[in-house]
Amino acid sequence: MLEVTFIEDLGLIIVAATVFAFLARRIGMPSIVAYLLAGLALGPVTGLVEMSGSLGLISEIGIALLLFLVGLELSFAKIKDVGRVAVIAGIGQVVFTAAGGLILCGLLGFGIMEAVFLAVGLTFSSTVVVVKLLDEKGELDSLYGRIAVGIFLVQDIVAIFILTFLAGLGGAGSGEVKLDLASVLGGLGAAFGGMLLLLLVALLSARYLLPQPFAWSANRSEVLLIWSLSWCFALVMGAHALDLSLEIGAFLAGISLAQLPYNEDLHRRVHPLMNFCIAVFFVSLGIKMEVGEALAEWQTVLVLSLFVLIGNPAIFVWIIARMGYGLRTTFFTSVTVAQISEFSFIVVALGVSSGLVGESVMSLTALVGLVTITVSAYMIRFNRPLYQWALRWNLLRPFVPKEVLARGDGPGDEGAGEQAMEGHIIVVGMNSLGRRIALSMSEAGHEVVAVDTDPRKLEGLPCRTELGNVSYRAVLDHLCLRRARLLVSALKIDSTNDLLAYRAREAGVPCAVHVHDIREMDHLIDLGTDYLMISKVDGLKRLNAKLKEPGSLPVRTE
Repeated sequence: MLEVTFIEDLGLIIVAATVFAFLARRIGMPSIVAYLLAGLALGPVTGLVEMSGSLGLISEIGIALLLFLVGLELSFAKIKDVGRVAVIAGIGQVVFTAAGGLILCGLLGFGIMEAVFLAVGLTFSSTVVVVKLLDEKGELDSLYGRIAVGIFLVQDIVAIFILTFLAGLGGAGSGEVKLDLASVLGGLGAAFGGMLLLLLVALLSARYLLPQPFAWSANRSEVLLIWSLSWCFALVMGAHALDLSLEIGAFLAGISLAQLPYNEDLHRRVHPLMNFCIAVFFVSLGIKMEVGEALAEWQTVLVLSLFVLIGNPAIFVWIIARMGYGLRTTFFTSVTVAQISEFSFIVVALGVSSGLVGESVMSLTALVGLVTITVSAYMIRFNRPLYQWALRWNLLRPFVPKEVLARGDGPGDEGAGEQAMEGHIIVVGMNSLGRRIALSMSEAGHEVVAVDTDPRKLEGLPCRTELGNVSYRAVLDHLCLRRARLLVSALKIDSTNDLLAYRAREAGVPCAVHVHDIREMDHLIDLGTDYLMISKVDGLKRLNAKLKEPGSLPVRTE
């Protein structure tokens, strides 16, 4: 009977999550918010589902995979040019927000322990929500996008230290808090020693152990996925053995894999499994919420939400504007942090499980998350009109030095990465033909992007290179296919060539495909392929000649 009940509850959670996510997508609401609303509908509103140990286990796996994905987003190479501003702004914001949140919660009448956990919960911003929104806008590689990701890395590292501190108090495992000084100091020493050991293992593995086996499996999608998950749970088990929270191990596993050249591909492959577990976690969170008690404190929810939505961006505007960045980049970066994080839920949940705070604090945090994630999603999506509105009403004047206001959107306000690629040539498949095409087009002065699933085949090319599987639409979106001048496939994989020809026609972009099997010609012609490379030499000559004709391949800007 227990197994039947578990399956029924899990089925209701999945169906509710799907329905609410579909409805949320119609109005541009983040999926995390939709899952929380689904949980509220299943739990406090209708009472259809009650939390059980089995559902809790799935949600635990979900949050581990969530933090694994968060770690995968944090590549040091992507943010090395903005490291200084990320560190200063990230640490400065943590200090100011934590202090301000602690004072605010004290004024609202919370006890010291509740105020501490709420202040910590208000401090961190959501890497998952922001990265997803910036990726949808095509601005993840922009200057403000890279600064935001760098800030999240700093915040997440601080959050890991806080989780380690809670583990040292006994909150990660036993659920009992150590009260005597000797036990506290011993626990903290063991926890931080274990965390530093695990961090050292993760970073050294990323440098010396992981590159070779992952290079071997780079073009074997199923092996790559299994190995990445195996590494994730290996560090999760390591964290458990060291009496740390499982989230620490998962996050460090993601961080170590993010330093490899396969992190984008890994991200896409882990994403479907993560989506399932995350849906269960946030729906479960909604089911457990004491919504009646939290709604009775709606004034408190409103005040804390406004503190996050307005206070966090104001702190960042004040800090970043004093570091030499232009007004627009400063504002865009600051808007991205106006929500609470997945770490906020984890930290408060550990406080509840340790008995340091009550369930009401968890419910209050969830409602603040519901409000701030929803509102900030629209702030990020409409950051340009919001910026113009802030300028019109002089809302930035109190936080920005006069010289920055006078300079406005000057040089250096946004880096070269701020603009999406346009008018480029995408060459897929770095076999001998693909490399010759990429080299030839680059020498002719064209902007070329070379794509392959094997990083070794991309080495030594004089053009921009991207690691990824073009069978995924997300990869083609990342390559800005609709803005490309031409798509060239040198692959010998018929199914992928067919898909690329179809995607190119769908995007309205000319396509050239290598025909290695003459029997495929008619099929490619039916798909609307513009140029067929029948042989390596003939195809290369004709493609070069066509590109030299003025106006033959107009730049598309739709």
